Amino acid sequence: MRNAPGDPGPGAVDPAVGGVDGVSGSGPTDPAAPGGPVDPAAPGGPVDGSAAVDGIGAAARETRAAAYDSWLATLLPDRPGVALVAVGGLGRRQCAPHGDLDLVLLHDGVPGIDELAASVWYPVWDAKLGLDHSVRTVGEALSVALDDVKVSLGLLDARYVAGDRRLAEELARTALDQWRRTALRQLPALREVTESRWQAHGELAFLLEGDLKEAAGGLRDVGILRAIATAGLTDALRPAVTAAHLRLLDVRDALHRQVGRRVDRLVAQERDGVARLLGLRQPPSDAAQRPAAVGHDGDVLLRRVAGDARTVSHALDDAWRAADRLRVRRRRGVDGRPIRRPVARDVVEHDGELVLARTAIGARPDPVLSLRVAAAAATTRLPIARATCEWLAAYCPPLPSPWPPEARAALVTLLGSGPGLVPAWETCDRYGLVDAWLPEWPRLRSLPQHNPVHRYTVDRHLVQAAAEASRYAREVDRPDLLLIGAFLHDIGKGIAGDHSTVGVPLAEAVAARIGLSPAEVALIGTLVRLHLLLPDVATRRDLDDPVTITRVAEAVGDPSTLDLLHALVRADAAATGPAAWSDWKGRLVAGLVERVRTALDTGALPAPPAPDPALLAEPLPVVQLTEDTVAVAAADRRGLLATVAGCLALHRLEVVSADAATVDGRALVTCRVQPRYGLSPDPVALTADLRRALAGDVSVTQRLRGRTLAARADGAAPRVVWHRDAATDAVVLELRAADAAGLLYRVASALDAAGVEVRAARISTLGGDVVDAFYLVGRGPDDDTRRRLEAAVLAAV
Repeated sequence: MRNAPGDPGPGAVDPAVGGVDGVSGSGPTDPAAPGGPVDPAAPGGPVDGSAAVDGIGAAARETRAAAYDSWLATLLPDRPGVALVAVGGLGRRQCAPHGDLDLVLLHDGVPGIDELAASVWYPVWDAKLGLDHSVRTVGEALSVALDDVKVSLGLLDARYVAGDRRLAEELARTALDQWRRTALRQLPALREVTESRWQAHGELAFLLEGDLKEAAGGLRDVGILRAIATAGLTDALRPAVTAAHLRLLDVRDALHRQVGRRVDRLVAQERDGVARLLGLRQPPSDAAQRPAAVGHDGDVLLRRVAGDARTVSHALDDAWRAADRLRVRRRRGVDGRPIRRPVARDVVEHDGELVLARTAIGARPDPVLSLRVAAAAATTRLPIARATCEWLAAYCPPLPSPWPPEARAALVTLLGSGPGLVPAWETCDRYGLVDAWLPEWPRLRSLPQHNPVHRYTVDRHLVQAAAEASRYAREVDRPDLLLIGAFLHDIGKGIAGDHSTVGVPLAEAVAARIGLSPAEVALIGTLVRLHLLLPDVATRRDLDDPVTITRVAEAVGDPSTLDLLHALVRADAAATGPAAWSDWKGRLVAGLVERVRTALDTGALPAPPAPDPALLAEPLPVVQLTEDTVAVAAADRRGLLATVAGCLALHRLEVVSADAATVDGRALVTCRVQPRYGLSPDPVALTADLRRALAGDVSVTQRLRGRTLAARADGAAPRVVWHRDAATDAVVLELRAADAAGLLYRVASALDAAGVEVRAARISTLGGDVVDAFYLVGRGPDDDTRRRLEAAVLAAV
């Protein structure tokens, strides 16, 4: 008998059949395998090609489903007591261009079912289609559904394809009845599974590369809404949700067409192509307000996906709460009364939600009321009732300008609530309350960021930064200004120019509107303008150079502002993503802050660090290794930095900083390092290679050149920037280029060949790019020498 790759055997039972845009287990074929699932419309596939099948949209999905039905019907022999049932996308007639088939071979105990199953499954595998399959009786299917809530949801999509129609209809009918009887009991398990999935995949509305199916607000969540609505627990599938669902399906269709295989993650490099397939274009009026590099059709797509994901997420939140209330009422009995308790002025908790006190509804509407409700929701971590949000949106008057102190206090309470801020803010944004507070917000909503370090859209990043800043509120003199500064620090993004500069007047305008004093408004502007100062200097400049510390101290001005910036840097990094921060970066920033504080308090500037005495006393060559440091001493000769950097690259170590000096005729190089791929090299082999290279062994250099040249990477056009007054005894050459293994070795070798002495290097990696600063000893080259050095460095890149 033929074997399919990974085939568990004819008739094998997979307990996770079908589901929410298929809640399914892994099929026996790998859709990513070479020659992976063929398009059913392609030559040789089970369906004849046609314009309808090749299209995107509901009609094309229906056409694909009908074509699959016709083809699958030919695979099942005409035999009583056996039916082929579709679940998942095929069951709903929502077939993606490269989606899997989710099938159940249903039987009533007929003999030879394993051989019959093989006659159906193998042609599907031979057509290179992904298949999720099971073989069950009606009783077995219902029994599994009772134990596995995902299977319960899958059976709600069960649809007859071929064979004994009576058997298929019995399964669909009894599965629906069983779900309606057991839904309240099964929903807690479903919610646990769903929240675990959200934890793994994040929120589609705010991710720059979200999974259209698995992330919160994605296609799988629509299936959960459909299941809750089917159980009669809530009107979850409102028209807005249905429209959002159809658009998300269209995006997935286009993504499959763009990539040519099954994929659900909307990665950055595919967004523009998907947008063009969907006919989405960047409006000319928007493009004029944005940087030239940001005006992409993919931005329009991402913002639309974000809006649809928000619609789905909000509807599911409402559905969970409605189901919870119904379950609690059933436990209380028909005479049970929900508890009401006050939580803030004009705000009470009722049945697990926040609602307005009766006196607030009858009184003259207060402009601050919506902010008070939001602050109460964030601090208590209780949801705001939908009716309350709708009432606030309809009847709460606009805030005066400037805001009264009570409104400003409510905003600070909201921003400082930590983990409760994000859900409360999102609820208020859903109903338009945030737009009433901040007219600038619509421009920022769902605004993409084109930096791979960022994981969130701009609006979510700002809210997340404020939530993270609350962790540092006790470290600063003005925690209120820290929270406001964190919330406004990137307000300039999406507008042409440096966002740290163009954002200053925007942030100051907001600060003035909410009622801050002129001095406080100016400080908010300073925080926005300087929010990148500490990490940029810490990673790109020599912190032992007095010029570095003096410049930062002059820019910051006082210790209180320095503390605010330090807290803001950490909050910004935590809200950006894991690639934006590391223990090494944290130590560098903390070291810079300590030096600048000393300079502000006493005027003392750092003295050059003394070299390790062992480097000066032991016989040459000297090699010292620690967990994150490599230090060497050799006979004074040019090119030592390049040699050391090359050996480190050969052993897959990244250099994050390097210092070179000559003391008593010895050349000293100290490098801070980290493993490029997370695995530390063999210290014995690294030491041996360093010793041979320091002694001038040519074989190490030859091996090194071959390896690093092979690893050379292409990237965006590199650029050289000069900083003449950034150091005491050197001029700084800053290289901005694509990251690549061995880059420091190649550039240091080029500078050495050009006759330049490098006393220090600072390496800053930002996603796939680097900003490398080289301290060239001397007062600075003339124009001709500078052009020659630039050419040499760019050629090395």
